[in-house]
Amino acid sequence: MAVGDVSAGRRSRRSASGDGAMPLFEHLREFQTRLFRAVLGILIGAAIAWAFYDPIFNFVYAPFNDVVGAARSQGKAITLAVNGVTDAFTLKLKIVMVAGLVMSLPIWLFQLWRFLAPGLKGGEKKWAYGFVIAATPLFLFGAAVAYRTMPSLLDLMLGFTPEHVANIINVNDYLTFIIQIMLFFGVGALIPLIFVMLNFAGLLRGRTLVRHWRWLIIGCLTFAAVATPTPDPFTMLLVATPFMVIVSVAVLIMLINDKRRSRRERREGAGQWADEEASSLPALIVDPTDTAPSVIEDEIL
Repeated sequence: MAVGDVSAGRRSRRSASGDGAMPLFEHLREFQTRLFRAVLGILIGAAIAWAFYDPIFNFVYAPFNDVVGAARSQGKAITLAVNGVTDAFTLKLKIVMVAGLVMSLPIWLFQLWRFLAPGLKGGEKKWAYGFVIAATPLFLFGAAVAYRTMPSLLDLMLGFTPEHVANIINVNDYLTFIIQIMLFFGVGALIPLIFVMLNFAGLLRGRTLVRHWRWLIIGCLTFAAVATPTPDPFTMLLVATPFMVIVSVAVLIMLINDKRRSRRERREGAGQWADEEASSLPALIVDPTDTAPSVIEDEIL
C-alpha cells in the first residue's frame, strides 16, 4: 500500500466520528506523533543554542556579574566557580537544552494543545493557533520580568553572607536557581491563558473569576511581591499592574465566550436555563393547594 493511502486511511479513521472521538490505539499513536514532533523541535533549538553558546552564557551570567561588581565595591568576595571535572560540560548541556526548550516554545505548545483538544469543532480549531501565539509572548514576558528582577533577588540572598566570609557559588547551582525563577515567572504569566483554555473547554466560567476578583488581585500582588524582594511598594505595583491587565483581558475573553456559547446552545435547543435557574413546571403537575397524599406515599406507608 502506498504511503499516501496509509496517511489517508489514518485521517479517515481520525475524522470518522464527528465529535473527534478516537479509539485508544489512535490516541496512543497521536500522542507518539505529537511527542516526536515536540522533541524534534527542542533538539533543533538546542543545536542552534550550541552554536551560540558563548552569547547565551554571557546573557545568563549578566545578573550575577552586576551583583559581583556591587559586592566588590563593598569589600565582599563573591565568586562563580566550577568544582568538578565534568561540571563545565554539564553546564553547557543544561544551557543549550533550556535554550532549545525556550526557542521551540511555539512548536511544543502547539503539539500539546493539538493533542489535548482533539474534540474541538472545525470552527474552534483555529483557536489552537491563537493560544500558541498568545502563550509564547506571555511566557517570555514572565521570564523577562524574572530576569529583570534577578539582580535584586541575588543581592538580597547573598546579602546574608557574614562579614569576612567569601561566597563561592557553584555555577551549576546558580544556573539551576535562575532557571527555576524564570520558569516560575514564565508559567505564572501563562495562568490567565490556562483560565481561557479551561473556559473554552467548558470547565470554567468567567463569572466564577469575577465573583472571586479579590483573590485574583491578592494573587497578582503576591506574585509581584515575590518578583520584587524590596521594601519599595511602587516597584511592586509597577510589576503587578501588567499581570492584572493580562488577567483582566483573560476574564473579559471568558465572559464573551460564555455569552457566545449560551447563544449557540439556545439555537441548538440546549441550555434553555442557566445553571442556577429552575425550570418552570406547569400548574397541573404541581398544585400547592393539594394536601392529599400521593400514590407513592400510600405505597410507602
